[in-house]
Amino acid sequence: MFSQRCALVSAGMLLGCALTPGAGRADEPKPTPENTIHIQLAAPVPPQKFVKAPKFFISEVIDRSGNPQPMLVLRERGGVFLDRQPTEIAREAIEQSLKSAGLLAADAASADLVLQVYVFHFGLAQGSGLDFFGKVEFSVMVKNVKTEESQQIQAAGTSIANAAMRKKNIQKNVQANIEGALEDAVKNLVRGTQLKEAVASLMKDSPSAPPAASNGDMAVVIGDRQGQWQQGGGKR
Repeated sequence: MFSQRCALVSAGMLLGCALTPGAGRADEPKPTPENTIHIQLAAPVPPQKFVKAPKFFISEVIDRSGNPQPMLVLRERGGVFLDRQPTEIAREAIEQSLKSAGLLAADAASADLVLQVYVFHFGLAQGSGLDFFGKVEFSVMVKNVKTEESQQIQAAGTSIANAAMRKKNIQKNVQANIEGALEDAVKNLVRGTQLKEAVASLMKDSPSAPPAASNGDMAVVIGDRQGQWQQGGGKR
């Protein structure tokens, strides 16, 4: 009799759980205007100087983080959300920095090198418990559109900010922390040694400008009405 009662109680509990599937997610944070932050660079990151400045074009920015909620950067205290996808924020930051130095092509057809960006981390990472640890991590495929050769490079950025107790201060610190990590990652990308070496390798076979004419004879043949002029400017 006792075992039958236990079985009935267990069945009732299972039925109750089945009829209320959202009960375990009652505290799941939801985005609102009050808990949403806007992430952007304070100013474009000046790229490095290249021997022969290429034109870059960003073809795709792909989320490879595996995060099912990439816009949720903090779950505690009602949550903190991004107002845009991390891929959109990353594209904007890299394009603005390239454009500031005249290195951004209008399209793939006019570009020397095409960039395919993979975002592996964007937001907060595990910290000490007393601070917010921001982390942004890219992997970028750099491809020469003419030779079809490509190289893969990495870039990451981190930033640490103190924790806070008040919700308003938490959001402020989280925003400043992620923006710092984003700036650091973009700086490591556009000013890093890996990009410099990739550009030098992929552009090594690109045609250079024709040599200037030496002093003396003209470098081209110009004909008169009878086609009598020859190189050097004299008549036959």
